Amino acid sequence: MLDSAFPITFAAVRKKNVVLENVPVTAYAAEGKALARHDGKVIFIEGGVVPGDVVDVRLSKNKKDWAEGKAVHFHSYSDKRVAPFCQHFGTCGGCKWQMLPYSQQLTYKQQQVADHLQRIGKLVLPPMEPILGSVHTEHYRNKLEFTFSNKAYLTNEEVKALNGEIPVRPALGFHVPKLFDKVLNIDTCYLMQEPVNLIRNTIREYAVTHGLTFYDIRAQQGWLRNLVIRLCTTGEIMVNLVIHHEDKENRIALLDHLLKTVPAITTALYTINPKGNDSIFDLEPKTYFGKGYAEEKLEDFVFKIGPKSFFQTNTYQGEVLYKVTRDFAGLTGSEIVYDLYCGTGSIGIFVSRNARKVVGIELIKEAIDDARENAARNNVTNATFFAGDVVDICDDAFFAHHGQPDVVITDPPRAGMHEKLVNKLLEIAAPKIVYVSCNPATQARDLALLDALYTVEKVQPVDMFPHTHHIENVVLLKKRVNN
Repeated sequence: MLDSAFPITFAAVRKKNVVLENVPVTAYAAEGKALARHDGKVIFIEGGVVPGDVVDVRLSKNKKDWAEGKAVHFHSYSDKRVAPFCQHFGTCGGCKWQMLPYSQQLTYKQQQVADHLQRIGKLVLPPMEPILGSVHTEHYRNKLEFTFSNKAYLTNEEVKALNGEIPVRPALGFHVPKLFDKVLNIDTCYLMQEPVNLIRNTIREYAVTHGLTFYDIRAQQGWLRNLVIRLCTTGEIMVNLVIHHEDKENRIALLDHLLKTVPAITTALYTINPKGNDSIFDLEPKTYFGKGYAEEKLEDFVFKIGPKSFFQTNTYQGEVLYKVTRDFAGLTGSEIVYDLYCGTGSIGIFVSRNARKVVGIELIKEAIDDARENAARNNVTNATFFAGDVVDICDDAFFAHHGQPDVVITDPPRAGMHEKLVNKLLEIAAPKIVYVSCNPATQARDLALLDALYTVEKVQPVDMFPHTHHIENVVLLKKRVNN
């Protein structure tokens, strides 16, 4: 609870656009927001705030029991702070916790997992394993997507210097949070190793010099739209340039210039996207140079990654995550493993040597095609993959043909599992479930439903994304002996 010096009464903070002054920040909450309290009212705070800071907060949402706002002035700084290492920190929005020592980030992430499982799931939990931090806290991502825009983000100071006349200024970088049509020009990004910055800056410099048009998301005009770069631990580099329409002469000239400037690129593609959204999953990337895909490794398994393939974004920690999953499964070589939301088959293939049989199921057909190819590339003969909804596929005839699972591995998206799938898992009643999650909140919700049949045996958080609030969590569930 805040002290009596807090200058605004409880009744007053029910109003919007109020500025609360001298607010001591006490903790972190979900989604990386800082936390303060006043007379029992919870204040969630954005704006690069650290527990121990004392700030003024301008409220944007104001409810009876809680409010949200942004720090607009710092009176004093926490002694837990460190200097951010990126020049774009505070505007980009991609690495919001750079001002926190990594050890503190891990502490808050572990706390976040525990809070979700206890408060949302209301579960009886075993002692949680210490979070597995990332060896690489910079240059850890293997994929980034940048956006072209004819509306570069400008600071308030830059706008004032221009007397309020906002110029059309091209940008290649990241969308500024909450400003869908503004893109921050990125000079140096520390999320990927070089030559990612050289690739991006080379393209922007060439485009500006040669008068190539950057996309206007409001008018839906302009040629250059997106740039996707993948850099694998194998050293392979895949670049996909997304353009609004075909312009063969400029396309060839730009890509030839890029390949000449950055000869380390192993594959260059381009994708024509005339749609109103940036998704390319219903489009067909075309290979301009190289084999049209990249290869990545987990342990000694090799995976083909195309321009539309999903793969763990942090290869180093992806391997750690999969090792935990394999360990939790406790395979002896005699088990049938069902890998749900299997994607391109990476988890199923990773555990295949320890299983009698792996059955992978995924809704997206293209991902299943990749999974089958990845299995063949790694000489994995005991894994089969099926495209479709688990609820529809897993009927009596399917189990009669492929066998009942001894272990189910499920790795759903952030939204978690559909309730129908949870009910299907209760019906299947496998002895073990290993639940891999990128969102402990939805995982906790699903675990509460599975509690009807399963107990939580192990909990292992894994940090995949240093300097962000995101956290992966692996839970081992075992069927109750009396069921």
